[in-house]
Amino acid sequence: MIIPVRCFTCGYPIGAKWEEFKRRVENGEDPGRVLDSLGIKRYCCRRMLLSHIDLFKNVTKYGNVK
Repeated sequence: MIIPVRCFTCGYPIGAKWEEFKRRVENGEDPGRVLDSLGIKRYCCRRMLLSHIDLFKNVTKYGNVK
């Protein structure tokens, strides 16, 4: 749903890097190189960003907004 603030495994703060990662990958950059340039070296942290599916906008349309 929403990217976690910290990696579930090691606790490294990754939430602040999600927007830049997403923007750069959508612009056609290689995800591995983007993660390297952001300084994300551990496999557990890379997994958190690579496997995340952003469903926030899909879920908010079912909210009780009046």
